[in-house]
Amino acid sequence: MADKQDYYELLGIAKGASAEEIKKAYRKMAVKYHPDKNPGDKTAEEKFKEVSEAYEVLSDPAKRQQYDQFGHAAFGPGRGGRGGGGFGGGFGGGIDLEEALRTFMGAAGGGGSIFDNFFGGGGARRNPNAPQQGADLRFDLDIDFEEAVLGSKREIRINVNETCTHCNGSGAEPGSGKRTCPDCGGAGQVVSGGGFVQFRQTCPTCRGSGEVIEKPCSKCHGQGLLRNKRNIEVKIPAGVETGSRLRVAGRGEGGRRGGPAGDLYIVLHVREHDFFKRNDLDIICEVPVPFHIATLGGEVSVPTIQGNATLKIPAGTENGKVFRMRGKGVTSPRYGTGDQHILVQIEIPQGLSGKDKKKFEDAIKVLNDKHFPLTQKMRKAARTFYEHKRALEENA
Repeated sequence: MADKQDYYELLGIAKGASAEEIKKAYRKMAVKYHPDKNPGDKTAEEKFKEVSEAYEVLSDPAKRQQYDQFGHAAFGPGRGGRGGGGFGGGFGGGIDLEEALRTFMGAAGGGGSIFDNFFGGGGARRNPNAPQQGADLRFDLDIDFEEAVLGSKREIRINVNETCTHCNGSGAEPGSGKRTCPDCGGAGQVVSGGGFVQFRQTCPTCRGSGEVIEKPCSKCHGQGLLRNKRNIEVKIPAGVETGSRLRVAGRGEGGRRGGPAGDLYIVLHVREHDFFKRNDLDIICEVPVPFHIATLGGEVSVPTIQGNATLKIPAGTENGKVFRMRGKGVTSPRYGTGDQHILVQIEIPQGLSGKDKKKFEDAIKVLNDKHFPLTQKMRKAARTFYEHKRALEENA
């Protein structure tokens, strides 16, 4: 991993760049190196993968923090090679003992060394009474094909835990206070064991806050959150597809103790269309063409996602022929507009009366084998096969 380029340098941004600056830089690089714009260019394809990897890490606050601290090593074997001498590194064939204990103990609720927590040492702890951001929520939304390719607005209704406005998320009745937890003495942790080895765990009475509420809130009963139903308007941009995620900032679970709310992520699922099929930005559809138009040539009306369009059919068009209508596909703000591909399905007339059949028979008397080249080709191949078969049998 030593030869990997720095993620910030790769995207051309400063280390303290904001989330919006990171997103803007990624979009610019992704458009530049996207395989669709650089067909056959392996260098561009690799560059696209690299900038996508950089964005995946830097757009995630937790991953970005790890990367800022440990660099590329944060995501390599053993989570980043903090080894060297001593207790924490190179133990047991490259296993980081401190990291293993951290995973096992869940860091014992603290921000200090795992050994401080595991063996009863002091160590700094995260303030359990600090404002806490609410959890993110996911909502799965089914949309029609037309909504996905053209964009739309939808209103959804969700059940969400919101910050209690009566106590501002503290869980305590306004005017009342908190007192030191009698079980942990305000430490937020209780200690078990004795001698050299001691175990610390979060106090079950105060849940690590070190305080207990004297009088719970009359509205949320001490939870700090209230369950509510909310209608949320969602704007669906044109060009989305199944699996696309829309982020609605601040509409997730409410925060506690004055903390901000989480975000709502809407995952889209596009229903199949009876007529149109989608392949990336291209639209594929089968269009029936009357046999006489396929034979003599003409025009047919073709539906597109922008409206009906006219398609010229050359004389002698065969069943299964594909025509391209440029610029009639899905439009993406990032990658442009695709095409529509028309798959011809020759339609044979049905329900002819006896009189019509007679007229039809008279009309086709002008036809002979030379007007059916595929039939001639098949007959020739069949004759060759049977002659070969006969020769093999005679020589057997």
